[in-house]
Amino acid sequence: MPFDLKKLEDFPQKPGVYVMKDAHSKVLYVGKANNLKQRVKQYFFPGRDNREMIPFLISKVEAIECIIVTSEKEALLLENTLIKQHVPKYNAILKDDKTYIALKVTTRDQWPMVQLVRYRGKPKADGQYFGPYTSAYSARQTLDLLQRLFPMRQCSDQELARRTRPCILYDMKRCIAPCVGMCTQEEYDTLVKRTIQFLKGQDQAILKELYADMEQAALNLEFEQADQILKTIQHIERTIEGQLVDKPLGSDTDVVGLYRQGEELAVALMIYRSGKLLGVKHYHFSNNLQTDAELLESFLMQHYPQQPEIPHEVLLPLQLDNHSVIAEVLSASRPRTLEILYPQRGAKRTMLEMAYTNAEEAFKLGKDQQALKEKILLEMQELFQLEHYPRRIECIDNSNLGGTEPVSALVSFKEGQKDKSNYRKFKIKTAGAYDDYAALREVLLRRYQKAKIENNLPDLIMIDGGKGHLGVAHEVFEELDIATVDIISLAKEEGRHDKGMTAERVFVIDLDQPVTLKPNSSVLFLLQQIRDEAHRFAITFQRHRRSKQSLGSVLDAIAGIGPVKRKALLKHFGSVRAMKEATLEQLKEVKGISDSNARTLLEVFQKRTNDKTTKRT
Repeated sequence: MPFDLKKLEDFPQKPGVYVMKDAHSKVLYVGKANNLKQRVKQYFFPGRDNREMIPFLISKVEAIECIIVTSEKEALLLENTLIKQHVPKYNAILKDDKTYIALKVTTRDQWPMVQLVRYRGKPKADGQYFGPYTSAYSARQTLDLLQRLFPMRQCSDQELARRTRPCILYDMKRCIAPCVGMCTQEEYDTLVKRTIQFLKGQDQAILKELYADMEQAALNLEFEQADQILKTIQHIERTIEGQLVDKPLGSDTDVVGLYRQGEELAVALMIYRSGKLLGVKHYHFSNNLQTDAELLESFLMQHYPQQPEIPHEVLLPLQLDNHSVIAEVLSASRPRTLEILYPQRGAKRTMLEMAYTNAEEAFKLGKDQQALKEKILLEMQELFQLEHYPRRIECIDNSNLGGTEPVSALVSFKEGQKDKSNYRKFKIKTAGAYDDYAALREVLLRRYQKAKIENNLPDLIMIDGGKGHLGVAHEVFEELDIATVDIISLAKEEGRHDKGMTAERVFVIDLDQPVTLKPNSSVLFLLQQIRDEAHRFAITFQRHRRSKQSLGSVLDAIAGIGPVKRKALLKHFGSVRAMKEATLEQLKEVKGISDSNARTLLEVFQKRTNDKTTKRT
């Protein structure tokens, strides 16, 4: 039943947030307004809002909920919270499945180290983060440079604790060996301070200190040390010289470019740190009903709370009416105060124009890739004589290492791209450890009985296996009376799970002979990509299950560690390896683990490590 327009007269003329819902109370759109009644009316009267997608939205709206707030700031925060909670179809949703790459200085340790880390969302507050870097290559280059300039430790906490003599890195002058007391705490802290200064772009401050240290070493007739400092100075100066062209501003700046065609758009985020362009990240949005200003607000509110540090400033392609409120919200509880700017001229305007060009190219590339995927899927439909266009493909793979912890995994691809919302994991319950057919039958029944009820069936099922596996799948679908799904199986060459160009065979139910795909076939490449992803997902799940089992067996024998504490340790660390490498303080951070528990765990793990080392020797 369409929304009753008479209800609009009862809407409050106050600031707040409005939530549009369909017949099933599913949230379609969330927006905010200074005058709720006036803003919501604009959706329903011709000429008030001419955006192309408005009629599609209004045709589905059956209820609108209004939430009154007392300020623009509260409305901004509530809107962002509701968007994250309900993930409305017509709002811009910034997916958080992207991994960010950063360099972390473990400042909480007695002997800190620099690590290259990947994280999703907001990273743990366990050190000082620098980045994000847009590629692992550039991050590794910086890490390698740091390890040459400032020779801090590179070993794990466990290795640091048990080492009795310096490792080869000490001889290579890549570490000053704090593990065996070859340096003082003060000397090491100086390296840490200079590393952080370098990552912050404070090159001149480091050089000033190094020149002073070199002169003092020369006065003390410590010529070898003075020569080593000189080499460090020269290395830093060469690095700075190579970066001068990239430092027009010298500040931490993010530049946002936006390119739109109707409800489809792309956002380019160009990241400058210490004035140096680290790279650009692209975000694509579809079915978007927000104005450019509303979308940029959502982007800022979703992106920056997840970052370890905010930049000094963000450059936007248009001015936001509430930019000061957004800056205040994003700067709260941060050491920096963020500025949101709309430059009209000069170097910053040039940077905005470059961001726009990047967004436009990303949009066009995305469209080109989408068109290419459609062509490949159409070719697949024709090649295998499928009844349906394979818009959504699901692939199943079993994993069984040594007959223990047999599992299966299902991955989903939509329009040729990963569709992680439909990934599924299965623990094999009834099939025997080595019965691959029975395991496949069990998973198919469990998955598609439910999918049929939920009307969530794919267009194509792909089985990793041969003709026998295809036969099992066909029997299951006849048993479930599902006739709207095509089924194929891909026989991998000699059990390989790589992405190499191999001629492989595809079995199809209605074809007497398998279809042999050429090694350079784009259809084959997509099928291999899907199969490899299923295999990766299954193996990862299987290893996780084995790790949990191994962890449980290790902890079962430790006095004072019961089921509740075992669960807490597993939840906190996630793996045996991570727990073994934990320090005493890190073990004590786990909820319910006392000082004596932590010391017992540390002793047991160290003893097991030493026993393994003894056996090897």
